[in-house]
Amino acid sequence: MNLKFLNNGVAIFVLVILALLIVPLSPAVLDFMLILNLMISLVILLMTMYIKESLEMSIYPSLLLVTTLFRLSLNVSSTRSILINDGYAGEVIETFGNFVVRGNVVVGLVIFLIIVLVQFIVITKGAERVAEVSARFTLDAMPGKQMAIDADLSSGLIDEKQAQERRLKIQREADFFGAMDGASKFVKGDAIISIIVTLINLIGGFIVGIIKGGDFAAVVNTYSIATVGDGLMSQLPALLISVATGMVVTRSASESNLNTDVIQQFTSQPTVLIIAGAALPSLILIGFPIPQVLLLSAMLLALGLLLLRKNRAVLATALEGTQVVEEVTSEVSYYRNLDNVYGLLNVDAIGVEVGYSLLPLVDEKSGGNFLDRIVMLRKQFADEMGMVLPPIRLKDSATLNPNQYEVLLRGESIAVGEILVDHYLGLAPEELDEADDVDGIETTEPAFGLPAKWISEDKKIKAEIAGYTLIDATSVIITHISELMRRHAYELLSRQEVKRMLDNLKQNNDSIVDDTIPAVVSLGELQRVLQNLLREGIPIRDMEIILETLSDYAQTIKDPDMLTEYVRQALKRTITRRFSSAGQLKVINLDSAIEELIVKGLKKHDTGSYLSLDAAVIQKIITSSTEQIDKMKRLVQEPIILTSPVVRVYFKKLMDQFFPDITVLSFNDLDSNIQIQSLGIIKI
Repeated sequence: MNLKFLNNGVAIFVLVILALLIVPLSPAVLDFMLILNLMISLVILLMTMYIKESLEMSIYPSLLLVTTLFRLSLNVSSTRSILINDGYAGEVIETFGNFVVRGNVVVGLVIFLIIVLVQFIVITKGAERVAEVSARFTLDAMPGKQMAIDADLSSGLIDEKQAQERRLKIQREADFFGAMDGASKFVKGDAIISIIVTLINLIGGFIVGIIKGGDFAAVVNTYSIATVGDGLMSQLPALLISVATGMVVTRSASESNLNTDVIQQFTSQPTVLIIAGAALPSLILIGFPIPQVLLLSAMLLALGLLLLRKNRAVLATALEGTQVVEEVTSEVSYYRNLDNVYGLLNVDAIGVEVGYSLLPLVDEKSGGNFLDRIVMLRKQFADEMGMVLPPIRLKDSATLNPNQYEVLLRGESIAVGEILVDHYLGLAPEELDEADDVDGIETTEPAFGLPAKWISEDKKIKAEIAGYTLIDATSVIITHISELMRRHAYELLSRQEVKRMLDNLKQNNDSIVDDTIPAVVSLGELQRVLQNLLREGIPIRDMEIILETLSDYAQTIKDPDMLTEYVRQALKRTITRRFSSAGQLKVINLDSAIEELIVKGLKKHDTGSYLSLDAAVIQKIITSSTEQIDKMKRLVQEPIILTSPVVRVYFKKLMDQFFPDITVLSFNDLDSNIQIQSLGIIKI
């Protein structure tokens, strides 16, 4: 069935609405339009109850304008028909008026007034306020949410595409609640105009009826019924739309729709239902009717007991399904098998031990996604550094504090951190007013040593508005592990892993592998070069270029450090991209006098060269370096020292004794297109 004509349906409908303001309608057509208005309002209300989050009805602000305009056009048409046709505006208005009035015009007007006031003062006013606050909070929280997305992206939780989708969603939320803030004024204005239209119908009808010479009592009765019927037929859809507006602006993100959430959350506490059912009969003592009170009390008690029994049955089934692992009763008999003794010698490359309070984060059965995050971390690390992280062994530890975790490298501890599961780690913005400060537990961010606060869930919105970057507990651990793996990647690169990398390269270029390994370079020598690169944060993804460079120089040069320098020159585009920003590289230069001292202090031996300098000279170099590095840290996060190619490797080894994380580059490491900006000079 071809439904292309529906593509322009909304535009045609809006044109029809505008025509209703001018073109008179017959009573039959007006009846159809009034029923259509009621149907549309009911459908919109039900749709708002089945959405999971507000953005699922992103068209709602425009829809609110169209439905409000439709009701106003019907008000004009019905008013015209009432005044022209002696109070008759179709069967719908007449039937509805007679049904509500029931022969008493005053009762009808009072009911109409109550509905209008309920819509105007209670629902519309509340929805308008919620939309206004949501719009303001959403806009204020945008910077913090953007920074949180950047944190998830850097920790490997999400990729670039997912980050773009989240940023787009944040922008859509801001636009949506901003539009809802303005669109809620439509509903407010509609409630006001309905009162005015009702007065026009009533007063205008009296005047028209008296001018035509009708009996006063008959005129009052006829036009009162028509006015009440018209007002209620207008206000009933308006009330539905107002409730739908409140549903949309108060609907937070959820895994289910409103119906499912209400049932799950009200039935999750059967004890509360039992207590309420037991307390309800006390109302009989003050005169409440006994049958109704006892009926409701019995319903609550029955429902509470039924849910309580059901929960116990589910718990019993779960306990029956748990498998208990049998422990070895005799260690002596177990270790009689020599293979079991050798099993004690195995050391895991990476291990993470957690206290018992952190078990829900790493246990998938408890809803933790830690293992999934580790998978994404391994993918990101391979993409950035060209190396696959070995499996990470997770286990609980009774020796740690409940909130602590410990990262192990080949069985030895390299870092210990502390996490509060029900809190967010908040990083304060650079400029924070004292009035915007948020109470929290002072701490230090474990990965980079930044000052931070543990902020509880109830202060999350306030912290986002103040500009804090909030990181959940799992992301804190993952970011810490990610940074530790970068620092210790060279220790994790085993010969077995290098062999796997070569086997992977063989699938695309087997000739370079066969010609180089082991004919020119042994597997151990290749491992040393790759470890040298990883030690200084240089990615080793381009194994083809690395092998080609080693093939060119390794026949005459046997020093792994010198071979690494030639490989670095071949990877200069990678190094430039790794350490530069926006086509610029801010550095500290090494004075030529110091470079001359280093060259003169080089001593050769059988396998290479080493640096020998007087202790007083070394002290002066380190003192000057410390001053320049401290100055540079005020301007950039990662200080870089730039030297000539001849002395780079020796100066780096000298600096590693005092600044192990400092980056030292040579001019040959950089692409010719990069713009170098010197921020200082190390000199003595």
